[in-house]
Amino acid sequence: MELLPVGVEGQHHQLKAIFLPFVSTSHLIPVVDIARLFAMHGVDVTIITTPSNATIFQSSIDRDHSHGHSIRTHVVKFPSAHVGLPEGVESINIDTPQSMVSKIYQGLSILQEQYQQLFHDLKADFIVTDMFYPWSVDAAAELGIPRLIYVGGSYLAHSAQHSIEEFSPHTKVDSDTEKFLLPGLPNELEMTRLQLPDWLKKPIGYTYLMKMMKDSERKSYGSLFNSFYELEGPYEEHYKKAMGTNSWSVGPVSLWVNQDASDKADRGHAKEGGKEKEKEKEEGWFKWLNSKKEDSVLYVSFGSMNKFPTSQLVEIAYALEDSGHDFIWVVRKIDEGEDNEGGKFLQEFEKRMQESNKGYLIWGWAPQLLILEHPATGGLVTHCGWNTIIESVNAGLPMVTWPLFAEQFYNEKLLTEVLRIGVAVGAKEWRNWNEFGDEVVKREEIGKAIAFLMGGGDEALDMRRRVKGLSDAAKKALQVGGSSHTNLKELIEGLKSFKLQKVNQ
Repeated sequence: MELLPVGVEGQHHQLKAIFLPFVSTSHLIPVVDIARLFAMHGVDVTIITTPSNATIFQSSIDRDHSHGHSIRTHVVKFPSAHVGLPEGVESINIDTPQSMVSKIYQGLSILQEQYQQLFHDLKADFIVTDMFYPWSVDAAAELGIPRLIYVGGSYLAHSAQHSIEEFSPHTKVDSDTEKFLLPGLPNELEMTRLQLPDWLKKPIGYTYLMKMMKDSERKSYGSLFNSFYELEGPYEEHYKKAMGTNSWSVGPVSLWVNQDASDKADRGHAKEGGKEKEKEKEEGWFKWLNSKKEDSVLYVSFGSMNKFPTSQLVEIAYALEDSGHDFIWVVRKIDEGEDNEGGKFLQEFEKRMQESNKGYLIWGWAPQLLILEHPATGGLVTHCGWNTIIESVNAGLPMVTWPLFAEQFYNEKLLTEVLRIGVAVGAKEWRNWNEFGDEVVKREEIGKAIAFLMGGGDEALDMRRRVKGLSDAAKKALQVGGSSHTNLKELIEGLKSFKLQKVNQ
């Protein structure tokens, strides 16, 4: 892929940027990828983060730097002792105990002053910060520099949310299961109250945080989305109009920056223990996949934030076993000393799968990019997290959709109704990321969706054709003249003229 040169006018005119990602892997990874993208296109980039979050992406930054890109990480010590957290607990993920989440937020608010000082000291021409740092728009305004906001999720999800906030259609139905139409969207999409986030239904602390984010977005130079025009163009247009803001889709960012096999293997992973042990684990799944036929394996993963009760794990396990299809399933690692009924069940299930060679369990983190790209992988079961959706589209894979929390029920609509590259498992109830919820999806329902996706019927083949078309479009979007390439180029030019005007003044 062609990269744009820094420009002959030399370092004096080079743009300097600061990136401030949020401390959960699903937000951290795309923001770091966007930072690397700007550096690839001649911008001098500093990423500010804390020590344990830096370990997740540092190897990629070192590689980029060795390729001549002007990019580095500035590490700020997390105030663990001050907020009563063990050293190294700095991110919000699946294994973060609920009692520690508020302490991490507390730590972040202590760091705010330090971050603002760094914006000043590092003399950036613009900053890019995650949506979870609404205060940064005022910090940028004080310095007279643009702030770009990274908005996680799809344009459709944020358009749907905007529609609900503006028109309150959910208040006009009589029950939690009655469907209502989302007004004003490019497609006729229906939802139920059960599928809506709790903070949209009644005001809680998070409702105010979301309002602050939206206000800060409106005051920003514009927003960045990890999407591309061919994927959800009508919603990109709709969103810009509804919000009255500038917005640029610059995705799929992972496809753009992770060209190197080592980048793909490390993405989102802080290495633990000896390299040999890591290698052994990686070669295990790779060897297993190599022994399978093309498009024959189902990849099952519910992202970096999800937990299931044992009752649900049992249903998934039996559905996979009964499906007759080969599968790789990423499951939560059991901590030592943890009394885990689900973990014990899965260990026994794993033994059985090893004997039959039909299934492969990966405990903890999985090299998702490499698995999705492997020719043996033919589809996946996903929680509809946006990073996974984008990566699956890149790989040209259809999906079984199983939304759980955040904006995932909206993303499901994009996959199953707008793009028609996904089949719903039938999950009906939104829940918080750290709660089990009441719903258990039965093995029959899971089995039905898997059979449809992997069964090779006409509808499933059409779905495969559509997603392969989008995969080709994703690659074209990143080439010179492609939609995302053009967006990024225009954005960088705009930021350069903003800087020039400032200098001339």
